[in-house]
Amino acid sequence: MTRIVLLLPVIPLLSAVLMGLLTAVLGRAVVRIAVAMGVVTLALAGLLLGLKLAGQGSDLVSLGTSWGSLTFDPLGLVMVVLIAIIGLAVRVFSVRYMVEQTGYIRFFVLLDLMVATLLVLVMAGDLITLVVAWHLVGVFLYFLLGHDMRSPSAHRYGGWTFMTYRLADAPLLVAAVLLFGAYDTWSLPEIYRQVEAEPGGAPTIWGLPLLELVGGLVALAAFARSAQFLLHTWLPFTMEGPTPVSALMHAGIVNAGGFLINRFAPIFVHTETVLNWVFLVGLVTAVTGSLLMLVQNDVKKQLGYSTMGQMGFMTMECGLGAFTLAIFHMIAHGFFKGTMFLNSGAVIGEARNHDGVPKDAMYTFVIEKQPQPPRYTWPVMATTIVILPLAVLALAHWAVSPGVFAKQGAVILLFFGWVTGAQLMFNAHRTHARNTWRLLGIVAASFVLVVVGYTLISHAFALFLYPAGFVERMYEAAHIDLTSMAVLSALLGLVVSAGWFSAHRASRHLATDRNAVSRWRGSLFAALTREFYLVDLYDRLGRGLLLLSARLNALLGRG
Repeated sequence: MTRIVLLLPVIPLLSAVLMGLLTAVLGRAVVRIAVAMGVVTLALAGLLLGLKLAGQGSDLVSLGTSWGSLTFDPLGLVMVVLIAIIGLAVRVFSVRYMVEQTGYIRFFVLLDLMVATLLVLVMAGDLITLVVAWHLVGVFLYFLLGHDMRSPSAHRYGGWTFMTYRLADAPLLVAAVLLFGAYDTWSLPEIYRQVEAEPGGAPTIWGLPLLELVGGLVALAAFARSAQFLLHTWLPFTMEGPTPVSALMHAGIVNAGGFLINRFAPIFVHTETVLNWVFLVGLVTAVTGSLLMLVQNDVKKQLGYSTMGQMGFMTMECGLGAFTLAIFHMIAHGFFKGTMFLNSGAVIGEARNHDGVPKDAMYTFVIEKQPQPPRYTWPVMATTIVILPLAVLALAHWAVSPGVFAKQGAVILLFFGWVTGAQLMFNAHRTHARNTWRLLGIVAASFVLVVVGYTLISHAFALFLYPAGFVERMYEAAHIDLTSMAVLSALLGLVVSAGWFSAHRASRHLATDRNAVSRWRGSLFAALTREFYLVDLYDRLGRGLLLLSARLNALLGRG
């Protein structure tokens, strides 16, 4: 029964072939084949997930060779359902949205090829199939981003994305070769079985532990695909591509980094040092993406930086050992961000029809530089802001897992959840409303529902995706010594306190030291709008390399 998993990538591939063959007969109506095949793919994905929930074992379905195999496992099936739903939504949306674009049918062919490749990627049961699908995702994405042949910027930034994705190919390819050399098989389940059998006796490469080296290479590949800090500059500039491509990319393709780390979870469970670095990279990315999102004046670019920040949080969750939480985050973000991108056109159209900016409290504070007095005393609001989110988070996690506070990763996630909840409560407090306490009550109730649902569903994912005891081992692998934990907590506290203090001081001294505050705000705004000057740095490095190559060519030509 599980061999029908082979049909999953075949259905969208067959759709692409049929559209190519029947275009002359059906014309543009041929794209309805893609929609119909999308429905069939979703139905098959739901059937396979139902079989897994009913207790069907995890099998490796192969074409009879050492590669070309798909695995029937919970992680792959969850991702298949996500891809099928988003793929169908993007197809239905594109039927009318892309109708006036040149290459209308070509777009749907490329879209089906991309969906087929993504399905192979998440179900790959061997290293060769995984690496090939990983590479082809970047190839098809390049053609989708550059679909509009008349847009030089789309092709430029599509090429930028293509080169970044090639950087993500190399580490994964090296990791695959190292694993094959050590375990003499391409099969992922067999490699994981051997690793589990002798974790302490894993071989070394160049004097380095093999599993640590492979984990670092896989993490580096994931960083490039998930737009982590220093490798993120390509993501916000892909907005020149069609909106349906942006929706598919931000809802599914960018999440490939988080999926890849989860796919290699049996390797990462033996890589304590790598997980700590993964957490730090995710932390920097989450903060950077969230800051850069605030200064954008383009809807799609703002969503792009929002995705960067969410990918940072997802990477943080992996670095903390909360792999199953990262998968749930990936699914929730996929649905949310896909909907946001598909609705971005309507938002832009409404803004063009109603371009008047209301002079509300936020407008007065940001534009007119007039601070707004708090409506209630600081002790009352501070108690509400600090105690309520912290209590909700603590009680929700304690109800599901009483020993949650013994896990460092959970404590740090509680901290960030508390900061997010406090920010939400603070914004609600600053917003003018007829009944502020009613508004705070609604915010608190929605926060409780989100936290409880987030906690319970992530716990259910842990039971479904991984065997008993594996999640606890992941938390142990991500454990850091108490000194490092104390230093990290202190630094996080200082950063949050410094930001809060700076904003409060700027608000208080706005009237007495207007020029100083304006210079401070101007410098901060310039740094954020220029992405901390990273793009300028990369541009100079690129020009330097071109100049160096030109000089080398001149010297070689003379010789």
